[in-house]
Order: sequence, then structure tokens, then C-alpha cells
Amino acid sequence: MECVEETKVAAQGQVEAIGQAEGNYLYGVADGGEQTSLGKIGIEGHEVYTIPYQDLCAVVHKCPAQPYTMEDQAVLQQWVITHHHVVHLAWERFGTILPSGFGTIIKSDEGGDPQETVRAWLRQEYESLQKKIERVRGKAEYGVQIFWDPKIIAEMLMEESPHLKTLSEEGKAKPKGAAYLYQQRLERALKVEIEVEAAAYVKDFYQRIKNQVDDLRVEKTRKMDQEKQTLMNLSCLVYKERYTALGEELEKIEQMDGFSVRFTGPWPPYSFVSSG
Repeated sequence: MECVEETKVAAQGQVEAIGQAEGNYLYGVADGGEQTSLGKIGIEGHEVYTIPYQDLCAVVHKCPAQPYTMEDQAVLQQWVITHHHVVHLAWERFGTILPSGFGTIIKSDEGGDPQETVRAWLRQEYESLQKKIERVRGKAEYGVQIFWDPKIIAEMLMEESPHLKTLSEEGKAKPKGAAYLYQQRLERALKVEIEVEAAAYVKDFYQRIKNQVDDLRVEKTRKMDQEKQTLMNLSCLVYKERYTALGEELEKIEQMDGFSVRFTGPWPPYSFVSSG
């Protein structure tokens, strides 16, 4: 098993304000008071630049204060990918960034200076932003999905569970009608034991992974094919120098019969910027 770098995009965010006034499209807030241009790398080729306040800077491009909407889903998806790309480049440039959701715009008052509006926002939110920057500094987000094959787990339980063995043997000794009832009992008992086994594995894996990360979030499970089921789906915040320890722990799980692991990243900490 190897860690796979994969594109992860933020969900569409709330637009701060809309209208005909000018604004700045916000990609995120970075750790650094530098005023610079990152080039014409933004959505629709806009120049991306930074607006500093003390030791922070907003990564933005100038835009009308209107929502980024598009009926053409292919174009919209490309905008989202570009948003992520800019966040990733800024993350590499500054080392730490608080990514904004796609579509976040800071609107200036009519006739006001859009850059000064952003600075005023940074000044107002400075203490909160600093706390969040400190929390994720030197860390990256990784995705961890653990899958299992219920058929393999069921076979293992049939071999190891005394209760299931007894039901199976008794069913084989019964006449056809009674054997069918025993088969139903066996299937119900097997389902219960699989659920118990799943809960035990989740608890064990969660603790093992938690020991290797700074923080983690339990995400919704994703449907797989008929042979595999998602047991766990986690977002993990990890110190950059410690991701190999997490990978080694996941490798141990990967080697277990009936289990497989998907380990993706690194990403900017999309899942960890809202809590403080």
C-alpha cells in the first residue's frame, strides 16, 4: 500500500456578499505577511495575489461581487479544480494555509477599495485566524478509507465461532424442512456476529490511527462494489514528518485477511479549518 496524492476540493462555500460592487474572490488565508503576485493562475485566468495584514495574507483574485455559478457542469467542475490548484500552490509557497470553500467572495462597499475591505476583514478576524493557523501549522490532511470483504469475514467466523459451528452442524443433521429453518437461524446469527465483529474492528482501527495523528474526522462512508464494503472513512490531520508512521500502521491493517486500505494525500487541511 502506498500513499496516493489525490485532488481534494472543498465544498461550495457561502458567498460573503453579492451585488454589483467589486470584491475579492478568497482562496484562503496563508501564514505570511507577504504582498506578492502568484501569477495568472486563478479561475478563468485571473491574476492571484496576496493582501497582507501583519503576519497573515489573504490569497485572492479581483472579481465582481457576484456568485460563481454556471449551468455547464464541466466548466463549474474546472473552476473547482482550479480553486483547489491555487490553494495547493499557495500552501506550498507559504507552508500553512486556511483554505476557503469554492465561491467565497469578500465584497467591498460601493465605491470602496476592495483590498482595504479585505484588510479590514483580516484585522477583524485576526485573532481567530491566528489560532486556526497555529492549529494546522506544519500539518497536512490525509484521507484514510478501510474496506473489508464480508464474504471472507463470514468464512472466518464460520470457522472460528462455536455458536455458528453448532447451528451449521445441527442444520445438516435435520430433515429438509427443519434444515431450511436452521439455515435461516444460521444466517441471522452470522449477520449479528458480522456486525459485532465490524464494531470491534472499527474501535480497534480508530484507536490505532488516532495514536498516529494530531486530529481526525469521521466522514460518511462511500459505497464500494459488491465484494467490498467501506468500514471506515477518515480525514486525518498529521504532522508532515509523521505521515510515514501513519502509513506503517495502515500497512499492518492492509496485511490482514479480508481488509484493504486507501491512503490519500497530502492536502491542505480542508476538513480542519472550521473548528478552532
